[in-house]
Amino acid sequence: MNEITFVGSGLSAQDERAISAILVAYGTSIDQRDWKRLRACFSEDCEADYGDFGKWQGSAAIVAYMKQAHADVGATLHRMTNIEIRTEKQQIRVRTYVDALIMPMNEGGPVRRGIGYYDDQLVRTGGGWRIARRLFTPVLID
Repeated sequence: MNEITFVGSGLSAQDERAISAILVAYGTSIDQRDWKRLRACFSEDCEADYGDFGKWQGSAAIVAYMKQAHADVGATLHRMTNIEIRTEKQQIRVRTYVDALIMPMNEGGPVRRGIGYYDDQLVRTGGGWRIARRLFTPVLID
């Protein structure tokens, strides 16, 4: 079960649901290899820092990386939990835990797992809420 916490966000319940939906859509889009939907999770000029995995500017660059990174793996399960939405200095900040299971393409191959959290800044656009800045902090990668 996803746990969602709102810490002084000052947002409407509708905004809070929409923000949570974007974060869940991020993981689901990767799992379903829905690259158009994944791109819609980010602002066009977003910046993302995934540490050792890479840094990207722009939603197209993030999607290109995710598409390539998931091309030679089997099923994936990106579980997004403990979504905490808060307002800091007129900005919407969100911390979300991620637990990603990456299955091998072929039977007997290695199963990989990545656990960590995202610290995001979200912006409201004409198309709804989008991730504008993202920092991934790994806790366990194997």
